[in-house]
Amino acid sequence: MSLPSPMQTLRPHLRWLLPLAAGILSLVLTLAFHYRHQLPLLAEVEPAVPQASLSVAVPTPAPVASPAAVPAPPSATPSPTPSPKAPASPAPAKPQPVDPAQYTAEEKALNEQAKRRFKQSIPSVDGMVEMQVAIASGSVVTVGSPDGATLHDESGALLAEMPAKELYTAQMGASGIALGSTELPSVVWLEPSFGGLLQVGDRLYRGSLMLAVHKGEIWAVNYINLREYLHSVVGSEVSPSWPAEALKAQAVAARSYALTYYFRPVSSLYHMGSDEYYQVYSGIGREAPETSAAVDATAGEFVSYRGGIVESLYAASDDIVAEAFEGKGMSQLGALDLAKGGYSYHQILSHYYPTTGVARFEADFE
Repeated sequence: MSLPSPMQTLRPHLRWLLPLAAGILSLVLTLAFHYRHQLPLLAEVEPAVPQASLSVAVPTPAPVASPAAVPAPPSATPSPTPSPKAPASPAPAKPQPVDPAQYTAEEKALNEQAKRRFKQSIPSVDGMVEMQVAIASGSVVTVGSPDGATLHDESGALLAEMPAKELYTAQMGASGIALGSTELPSVVWLEPSFGGLLQVGDRLYRGSLMLAVHKGEIWAVNYINLREYLHSVVGSEVSPSWPAEALKAQAVAARSYALTYYFRPVSSLYHMGSDEYYQVYSGIGREAPETSAAVDATAGEFVSYRGGIVESLYAASDDIVAEAFEGKGMSQLGALDLAKGGYSYHQILSHYYPTTGVARFEADFE
């Protein structure tokens, strides 16, 4: 018995798929053969795809101009005719000094104020010491300022302004000081404008002024630096026409005497008085260039014994020194004679204050 063929075993409705599958297979083989022969041609014409990679931007250098491309600068050629010169400016006129005698009253006042400010700006060890000098006391004290001033209480608070060139009477008030019609505390300060002056009675003073009720009276105490104080004292005690060495001896003696009271004041209100009982202090009225120069030339110097300050007593003549101070002090007229005889101020002071020397206090201004 013979076996049936595969075609015979298939179901009748599937027999038609075999010829279709054979056709599809033949088409696939044909396309594969065609593609295999065309691939090299495609590889030749297809552009290569670039590979992605990291890159750093490098600036492209600017092209350098060729030397031939740079035009040559034009050569200078002399002008056949010179260019006209600009007219020369006239030289500024030199300032001519003005004769002080031709100053008006206002110009003289401004000039004096400028000189005071300049002198006050010069450093001096004497300027570091502030003296408190009683210059007036009584039931009534007349005060004012030619330059204007301000009134302050002890805390520095402004109380009132004082117009220039006006005088006021200070006297006992209901609870303090009555200045004109204004009631003030029992202690007030008068501060002049910068470089200005104060007036007490008929005299002008530098510095500031304290008015205070003390022992049932009105007291005026001048707060003044030692330098300006001595400018007045030396000019009040001796003549500016004396030889410079005599003036210097007077300046050192006056400074030593003032420092004694600076460290041992006679009152809690002030250091010393201003009359001949102490040494004469007259404000600016007796200042002179010669006596002020003697003060500045000996700045800080005082009569000293074993490092301490000597109360350097002095009087006009040897007779007064002998009577008032038992011969222990300087005769001003005697100092004048010694200076005329060629003595230096150190020798004059050693003569009248034996066993002493001249010391100096200093201050660092830096």
